Amino acid sequence: MRTPAEMDRKVSQLDNDVQEIYTMLSDIQATQRRQANRLTTIEGKLDEQNTKLDDILSILRDK
Repeated sequence: MRTPAEMDRKVSQLDNDVQEIYTMLSDIQATQRRQANRLTTIEGKLDEQNTKLDDILSILRDK
């Protein structure tokens, strides 16, 4: 059987573990937000390039 001091230590350790998990999840979430923002930027640039390529192909077809 565990003593009250052992129980307190175990509860404290579990609380620390839970807090660390929340910190890790928060860090992961922040990373995913940055990646999503970067992908949105890249998507916009690709859309611009597609538009330019379509314009170039249209000009070449008209010749």
